[in-house]
This record gives sequence, C-alpha cells and structure tokens, in this order.
Amino acid sequence: MAGPERRSRRDFLRTAVALSAGAVLLPPGMGSAKGPVDSAALRAQRLAWAGVRLLLGQDTLFLDPLVDPTVWGAALKDPLVSVDASSGSRFVLVTHRHPDHFDRVAVRQALGDTGTLVCPPDMAAAAAASGFRVRSAPLYEPLLLNDFTATAVPAADGYGDPQVSWVVSGGGRRIIHCGDTLWHGAWWHIGRQFGPFDAAFLPINGARFGWRKPVSNVHSVLTPEQAVAAAVVLGARLLVPIHYGVAASEDYREVPDAEALLLGTARSRKVNVELARPGEWLTWQART
Repeated sequence: MAGPERRSRRDFLRTAVALSAGAVLLPPGMGSAKGPVDSAALRAQRLAWAGVRLLLGQDTLFLDPLVDPTVWGAALKDPLVSVDASSGSRFVLVTHRHPDHFDRVAVRQALGDTGTLVCPPDMAAAAAASGFRVRSAPLYEPLLLNDFTATAVPAADGYGDPQVSWVVSGGGRRIIHCGDTLWHGAWWHIGRQFGPFDAAFLPINGARFGWRKPVSNVHSVLTPEQAVAAAVVLGARLLVPIHYGVAASEDYREVPDAEALLLGTARSRKVNVELARPGEWLTWQART
C-alpha cells in the first residue's frame, strides 16, 4: 500500500481542487461500491497502472489489467488489484503488446476458462498461441460483447509499435481508454465519431525513455497538459488519469508532480477530473 506521505499528498490535491471551478474529484472512499447497485448500469473501477474494470450486469470487461509484480518490480507504487470476476461472461481488451499492458498473468486470471481476449490484429496470432481465446478487432469495427460494444480506434505508440485505444459503451454510458498513447492527429475524428464520453481514461506521465538509442529526449506518452487537451477534443465529461507513478531510473523519467500539473491545467480549461486510486470505483457525474 502507499505510505502516509503519498496518501496525504493525494488527499491534499483532492481537497484543493474542490476550491477550483471546473474540476471535480471524490474524497477517499466515495468511489467504493456500497449499498444497492443498479445491475443495468455501467460501473467502472480503476486498477493498477493503466488497468480498468467495467461491470455491466453479471459481465466483466477488463482493459489492460496488470497483476504481475515482476513487470515493474518495486518501481511501481500502485497496489496491484485482483482481477477476479463474477460468474458472468468475461472479456479482456488490450491496447498493445507491451508487458505492462498485455500482462499474460492478469489476462489468464481475468478470463478464467471461458473468457475472450480482444486485441488488435497484429497481436492476435501471438495471443492465440499463448492459449487465449481471441477475437481480433480491426480499427473502427464495433464488436458486440454481450451488452458491451467495443471499438478499436487509433493511438500512437512511443516506440512506433502498433497500438489502439478502446471505445466501450454499455448501460447507457460510453468511455474511452487510451493505454499509453502519445498525442496524435486522430483525436478530433474520434471525438466527432464517438463523443462525447462519460469518462476518458488517459495516461499522464509524459514518460521519457533512454532505452532506445539515440535518445530522443521527447515525451513518449501524453503529458498532463496533453491529456487535458485530449479530453477537451474528445468531449469527455470526466478525465480519469492512468499510467503514472513509476519511480525514476537512469533510463526512465516521468513528468514531476503529474497530478498537480493535471489539476492546474484542467482547472484552467474547465475539465472535470477524478483522481481514482487503484481499487476505487468511479461515481459517474449526472448528465446535464
């Protein structure tokens, strides 16, 4: 679990933003699932790193779940959240093949014996060879997954590898999950075609890598400012930051104080933000 200093900083940010117009966050615990639940409603839970769990009735859909502690080791401060699912149908959507997004351990646990992995066409053969039941998802082709509808849309990877974002709708809600994309030119098309969104799960760490030579020294993932810009273009009613909080190393650097920078930028552009800790459930904003 996060230490007292980390918790107190997050709680301070949650409280401070309440004084600012245009940004809304939940105090600790309000995202938890308590009391009666509407089985026809879409519910969303933040998992570790870039992971998200969606529940609709008895069915569960995971996006980029991560449970393998060896992927990031001690550098990742997020608590790893269990991906146990209900007795309904199970689906896992992955944005790309990198191990912090396509964690085979998490996928096996999430799918059980009968679930389906949905992935971009470039990784379908490798995923099937790993023993998963696979459905390939070409760009812009909606897939019906029981009462969920999932559509792969463009994204841009920092290494130049194939990557998608996922638009998922169900229970009268629509979200977009953007893996670890960087800024690209398809945001406007996605926003016009699929927006507005009830929530946009967007990476914010603005990572700079030194593993590829020569070193570019440019951000290979959305920065907090770019995540806010993406939320604006997409027409997102709520921005939920993901994919941040790994300790720096010689060849890896994140944007310092990413949460604070996100909140300040969001306030200036009147974008609603929810800082959900791993394990917390979102409280959807009322429609206007």
